[in-house]
Amino acid sequence: MWELIKAGGPVMWPIIALSIGAIAIICERLWSLQESRVIPTDLTDKIWRLVETNQLSERHVMALSQNSALGQVLAAGLTNRHRPRPYVKEAIEDTGRHVAHELERHLNMLGTIASVSPLMGLLGTVIGIITAFNAITHQGVGDPRGLSGGIGQALVATAAGLIVAIPSLVGYRYLRGHVDRLIVAMEKEALKLVEALDMRRDSDLVIARDRARNADSDR
Repeated sequence: MWELIKAGGPVMWPIIALSIGAIAIICERLWSLQESRVIPTDLTDKIWRLVETNQLSERHVMALSQNSALGQVLAAGLTNRHRPRPYVKEAIEDTGRHVAHELERHLNMLGTIASVSPLMGLLGTVIGIITAFNAITHQGVGDPRGLSGGIGQALVATAAGLIVAIPSLVGYRYLRGHVDRLIVAMEKEALKLVEALDMRRDSDLVIARDRARNADSDR
């Protein structure tokens, strides 16, 4: 391994650094973006049961906002649950944008690594070819050993850049698609909450009107 690194020339060190960064980002995002951590099962239903039974308190909302990404979005809606629907939706959408940004953390860096790695390999290729031509200039073409060093450096650097770029690009595409799926799922859960709050508000208005009518008839 050490011999390959030396054979690849100086660009091998940046390529190795990029590979370490890509591995770290992919592992961290795979852990952080587990669906059970982002969208806990039945979280919306549990919160709605608290709303229906009038047991929801500010303590519950605060705990919900620290529960998960979905919890932050739902907490924004519940904080404004007594306000009209447009305010609730605006609060949810604003929080959703922040949550989506957090879910996408480091993904741009991973995409950059996937793009830069083959360019670093190409740079190593160019340096290797330059080395080979310098050998031809000083030693002529009679001694193939003078060319082998530069050609070997070019091939090793190119291979190393591609070895880093291909998994990085695959990881970037997978994680980007996974984040998009999580965002869509959170939007569906938030919409369920908004619709449920609307139904509850309409039901409360009907009950209030019936009570007012009954009070008027008693008079």
